Amino acid sequence: MKLSILMPVYNERRTIREIVTRVIDQQVEGVEEKEIVIIDDGSTDGTREIIRELIQDYPDLIVADLLEKNQGKGNAIRTAIQEATGDIAIIQDADLEYDPADYPTVLHPIIKGEADVVYGSRFAERENRRVLYFRHTLANRFLTFASNWFTDLNLTDMETCYKAFRLKVAKTIPLRSNGFGIEPEITAKFAKRKLRIFEVPISYHGRTYAEGKKITWRDGWTALWTILKFWIIDDMFQGDYGHKDLIDMEAAPKYTEWTLQRTKPYVGETLLEIGSGIGNNVRILMQYTDVIATEIEPVYLEVLRNAYLNTPGVEVYPWDATTPPPPNLPEVDTILCSNVIEHIEDDQQVIKHADKVLKPAGRMIFIVPSGKNLYSSLDKAIGHHRRYDKKQLRTLFLALGYEIEELFTLNKIGVLGWWYRGKVAKQKVIGRFGLKVFNVLVPIIKLIDPILPWKGLSLVIVAKKPQHT
Repeated sequence: MKLSILMPVYNERRTIREIVTRVIDQQVEGVEEKEIVIIDDGSTDGTREIIRELIQDYPDLIVADLLEKNQGKGNAIRTAIQEATGDIAIIQDADLEYDPADYPTVLHPIIKGEADVVYGSRFAERENRRVLYFRHTLANRFLTFASNWFTDLNLTDMETCYKAFRLKVAKTIPLRSNGFGIEPEITAKFAKRKLRIFEVPISYHGRTYAEGKKITWRDGWTALWTILKFWIIDDMFQGDYGHKDLIDMEAAPKYTEWTLQRTKPYVGETLLEIGSGIGNNVRILMQYTDVIATEIEPVYLEVLRNAYLNTPGVEVYPWDATTPPPPNLPEVDTILCSNVIEHIEDDQQVIKHADKVLKPAGRMIFIVPSGKNLYSSLDKAIGHHRRYDKKQLRTLFLALGYEIEELFTLNKIGVLGWWYRGKVAKQKVIGRFGLKVFNVLVPIIKLIDPILPWKGLSLVIVAKKPQHT
């Protein structure tokens, strides 16, 4: 395993050589290789000259980028993440407040495969800490409280420098803050990506402002604004992650829970999901069944593998369900396919291939868009070949001799919004804000859904495979 130490530097000529030496000397069990990625943020006090000397002394260990202009700690960390090549990374300030001797403690949960992210807390129980500013500590605790309130985490030290993470995951997260707002921003995005976050105690040797401490009360206001900003804005994926609607559906988890809860009685011990996307359904399904998540899109597979690495009861396989299943794909007693076959021209082939991995008397649960007359600009924009009616969907399963156990629609209120936005307004984007509002209203919509006289926006079928084929 390779460790990348990400070191943002600004005017640290008194400490840069010592901290680099300590990092180099520190050994971590399970780490076979390391690199120090130094981003000098336009230092003017002689730090850059020392960095150049360090590069000459350790050419195989140090990668450095000497920025011409000071742009802030956030920019330096963002740059370091993209330039790093390790498996795991840890942020290391260039002063001596944080001790690399804590690396084994901080990195251990990631190396063991238990965590995606680990925070080193200055406020958890530990061996020692330097006693310094009371009001500064109060501010830190308040910002951590505010961050926790909006992320629903229970960290004790959001502002800590020591944040370790699996680098492959971090490279897929867009970071926008240039200054100290990077701390609450990265925390918000770790939380929204549902990463496994651990916290461990670390020692802390804080310094005074006379000794070079740089953070001020203004940075506290910036942090508060950043906490609120990234609670409202869902900006979680860097680069091209395919259909935006999959990412947008993260804004409506209650609707996903409603749909899956309705079919939960039919789910067996192991469920295979066809087209898991970025895992919107997997997080719910894994609470009550073992899950085999399948995908064909490479970017989605990467997200799934990162999200469920070493997660008990969840496996990820590449599979294009328009082709026969690979030999290593295990047989299961339940198959879920949610909002997939409408994107595929030959939908019957998907069901035929799925049948090959379904055990006798197993069940298929397919969720598709309902109402042929609702097909609109929204359907075209997200790649729908069709919308379904009950007869059309039933025929696909009867052709294989399946027994239809249940066939129903839900989300009748959603029909009104889809009709207006797609048929009347000719819109092409579902919209995250609308989904968030809808998500808040789901408990009310669930109550009135059974009494409304029209069909719902989603059509759900539960079909049982014959015991003997």
